Parts: sequence; structure tokens; C-alpha cells
Amino acid sequence: MTKKIVAVATTLAFGTALSFAVAIPRAHAAGKVDCDKVMEELNSGKKTKEVASDLSISAASVRRCKRKHAKMMASPAAMASPEAPAAPAPAPAPAGH
Repeated sequence: MTKKIVAVATTLAFGTALSFAVAIPRAHAAGKVDCDKVMEELNSGKKTKEVASDLSISAASVRRCKRKHAKMMASPAAMASPEAPAAPAPAPAPAGH
């Protein structure tokens, strides 16, 4: 009888430890939110809660993406559009003979 109890307790302890080991990487990966997708959804007119529900993320994650985007847009580097082509370099002067 005692061996049975020890076997059951050991199995439960191992199962619990294994479930925590599996859950830890998920918790780390949970921080990976595609803020570009979040902003695309928000810019299409959806509300914070709708975006959170559609993307299976928390409303706090949506708000974090909004703050990150607002901060990025407020920086001077963001004012110069990264999509705008740079001014072409002047052509070298022709060599005189």
C-alpha cells in the first residue's frame, strides 16, 4: 500500500513539474505582440477591446502598442518619412579636355 502511495505521489510531482516547465516558454512568448498588426486593426476603426479579442491578446497589450506607436511618431526621426526616397547625389562634372 505504501509503495502505491509513493508511486502516485511521485507521478503527480513529476506531472506538476513538467506542466510548469512547459508553461514557462509560453509565458515568455506571450510578450511577442505584432504591434504593426495591432495598429493596422486600430487604424481600420476597431476599438481596443475588439482588436484584443480578434488577435487573442490582452487590451493592455493593445494599449502598449498604441503608446509605442505614439512615442515612435513623436520622435524627430519619425518625422522624416523612412519611405521617402533620399535626394539623388549630384552627377560628377564632366572632365574638361
